[in-house]
Amino acid sequence: MKIEHFAINVEQPLEVADWYVRHLGFEIVKQDSEPPYTTFLADDEGRVMIEVYNNPSDKVPDYSNMDPLILHLAMVSKDPAEDKKRLIEAGAKEVSDEILEDGSHLVMLRDPWGFSIQLCKRSTHMLRKGD
Repeated sequence: MKIEHFAINVEQPLEVADWYVRHLGFEIVKQDSEPPYTTFLADDEGRVMIEVYNNPSDKVPDYSNMDPLILHLAMVSKDPAEDKKRLIEAGAKEVSDEILEDGSHLVMLRDPWGFSIQLCKRSTHMLRKGD
């Protein structure tokens, strides 16, 4: 089995989708123009998708006050420092920036709606196709 998508209930799915397309390189695969504005966003290789929507049958988690280690979206970054700078200029907020003993560089940010995004540059590739 392989991952098709990971879903996130958010307050403003259309705005979140737009920001992820403009700043994280996602592509909209499918988007509903009516509530709950379900939007499927594919990564730059089209291998994995995230789904954002606003489902009023349950409340949106308080992502801004949730520890990023509970839930975050991790992205491969060739240059975490440059990506961090660019994303902060686009409205993200820095949570942490660390270089691990093995040389991996991990940056934790929050998108403008408070959801945690991690930028990862691993010293040893973990994905089969390399990262």
